Amino acid sequence: MIIELPEAHKNQETIIESPARFRVVMCGRRFGKSELSQVEIIKNAIVGQTVAYITPTYNLAKTFFDKLAKAVPFASNRSDLTIEFPNGGSVQFFTGERLDNLRGRKFHLVVVDEASFIPDLEGGWLNSIRPTLTDYKGKALFLSTPKGKNYFYSLFMKGNGGEEDWQSFKFSTYDNPYIDKSEVDSARMQLPEVVFEQEYMANPAENAANPFGSAYIRQCIFPMSTNQVACYGIDLAKAVDWTVVIGLDKNGSVCHYERFQRDWRQTKEYIVNLPKAPILMDSTGVGDPIFEDMQREGLDVQGYKFSSTSKQMLMEGLASAIHQRKITFPPGPIVDELEIFEYQYTSFGVKYSAPQGFHDDCVVSLSLAWQHLQKNVGSGRYSFA
Repeated sequence: MIIELPEAHKNQETIIESPARFRVVMCGRRFGKSELSQVEIIKNAIVGQTVAYITPTYNLAKTFFDKLAKAVPFASNRSDLTIEFPNGGSVQFFTGERLDNLRGRKFHLVVVDEASFIPDLEGGWLNSIRPTLTDYKGKALFLSTPKGKNYFYSLFMKGNGGEEDWQSFKFSTYDNPYIDKSEVDSARMQLPEVVFEQEYMANPAENAANPFGSAYIRQCIFPMSTNQVACYGIDLAKAVDWTVVIGLDKNGSVCHYERFQRDWRQTKEYIVNLPKAPILMDSTGVGDPIFEDMQREGLDVQGYKFSSTSKQMLMEGLASAIHQRKITFPPGPIVDELEIFEYQYTSFGVKYSAPQGFHDDCVVSLSLAWQHLQKNVGSGRYSFA
C-alpha cells in the first residue's frame, strides 16, 4: 500500500528533520501548517504510534479530520474523530475547549495547531497535554500564527532561548515557495501594518489582535480641538449601545464629541441642532429611518451601509490615519475603545469588532468622520473662514 504524503517545501523539511522533543513553529498565514501536520501525523501513526491532534475548536478538528481521512485509506470514525492505522497506530482529534478529555491517555506525539488561539494553553499544556507524553517520552509540535505575546509566544521563546529539548522556528508567508510573492505584496498594501506584520510576517503584536497598535494610538492623543467642525461621523445606538457623535476639524482633530442613550425623537432633535457641517451616518437597519428623516430636514447628511466588506474598508482607513498620525483624539472613551478593538483574520477577509461585552460605537463614529473628511477635503467641498 502506498500513501502519498504532501510534498514538504524546504522550510517545512527543516522542521520535520529537527530531533528536538518539543518544537514550536511561529509562522505566517499559508506557510503550510496543515500540510506539515499531515506529514508528521502520518509519519508517526504509520509505524504504530499514537498521535493526538488538537485544534482550538470542534469545527476545525472536523475539517482537518476530513482532510486526513481522504489521504489515508484506513478505518475512520467521524463521530469519535479517530483514524486507526495498521500496527496499532492511531490519530485522535481533540479541541482546546475540552483539554480535560486528554486525561488518562498517552501519546507518542501531540500536534497542537493554531496554538495561540487555545483558550488556556498554559493550563492545558501543564495539566493535560504534557502528562500524556510521559509514558512514551513523547514529542509535541506547536504550530500557530501569533496572537500577541501570549503563552504560545512564551513557548516559542523557550526554543528560541536554547532551552533543553526545545527548538523554535519562525517563518513568514514569504517563506512558502509555493505562494506567489505578489499575493503577499498585495496583502501588505491592503492591510493595516500591524495586521500584516502579525498575520503574514509572524511578528507578534504587543496587544494581540488590535489593528491600531497601542503605541500608534498613544501618539495620537491630544486635547480636544477648539476649531470649528469640518464634518461629523455618527454611529446610532442599537439596543444597549450608545449613539456617538464625533466632529473633526479640517486638520483631522476631534473637536466635538458626544455619547448618549436617548430615544429616537431626542436623538433626531440633537442631530438637527448640531452646528452645521456635512454628516456621514450609519444608515444600516434601524438607522435608516433616522437618516431619511435627517435628509427630509434638509441636513447635509449621507448614509453609510455596513457590511463585513465596508466595515473592513472603513477600519483600515482609520488604522492608516492613526499609524500616520493624521488624526488626533482626546483621552477617554474614544481611546479606551480603540485600545480594546480587535480584528479576526478569516478566509473572507478581516472582521473588525469590539470583544464580546464591550462597545465600539466611538471607533465606528471616528472612522465615519475620518472617511467623510477625506472624501470632502479631496473634493474641495469644505471652505473655512
